[in-house]
Amino acid sequence: MFVTVINALNIGFLSSLKLFAVTLLGAIPLGLIICFGSMNQWTPFGFLASGPDASRIWKLQANFRPIKLICRFIVWIIRGTPLMLQLIILFYIPGAIRGRSPWPAGEAGRFLASAIAFIINYACYFSEIYRGGIQSVPAGQREAGLVLGMTKSQIFFRVTLLQMIKRIVPPMSNEIITLVKDTSIARIIAYQELIWAGYAFLKGSHGYSGLIWPLFCTGIYFLIFNGLLTFFFGWLEKKLDYFR
Repeated sequence: MFVTVINALNIGFLSSLKLFAVTLLGAIPLGLIICFGSMNQWTPFGFLASGPDASRIWKLQANFRPIKLICRFIVWIIRGTPLMLQLIILFYIPGAIRGRSPWPAGEAGRFLASAIAFIINYACYFSEIYRGGIQSVPAGQREAGLVLGMTKSQIFFRVTLLQMIKRIVPPMSNEIITLVKDTSIARIIAYQELIWAGYAFLKGSHGYSGLIWPLFCTGIYFLIFNGLLTFFFGWLEKKLDYFR
């Protein structure tokens, strides 16, 4: 019995880990794009504009507010509603409207829907962290870079970005650790992640029923993985002390 439980939990953990990894890979760059959009730095990524047409581009985007309003509206919606509700809407509503589900059948469709919902949700949270990190860098440093003859792209990569990374590590680490636990929300659409695997022994799967201890064992997986992440982010913060 013990071997059966561990094997099932390992498979569930790998499913959770896959959702976690895909969410990070998608949400980190998408969050940066949303951040630039909400700051009205949209082309090409705002801060990267340079060359003879840079001033014209910056003036154009400063007067172009729709993208900024759209990005902030999306962030407001996503941050203001539960991730579980967003996942249910994304997975079930398109099928109800079209008459058939747009998602692939089986576990692949559940994973795809979960990944998209998680990426959009966490990208919006990350975008606000990025925005706070960028705006926390003193404007005088950017002005000093301009005085020294640096382009806006050089200032962003060599001055703003490095300091921003140092400032956003603590809030980003909190969100990433929360993401590990939030992967359990995907079970609402029957995605077979870690909690699903543990709960299966309580409801009668794998030839066993009424077993509650496998469900409690899932907490050990979360604790160990989050402990490793906590150690990693602590090490990263020490490495970035150079930018104080």
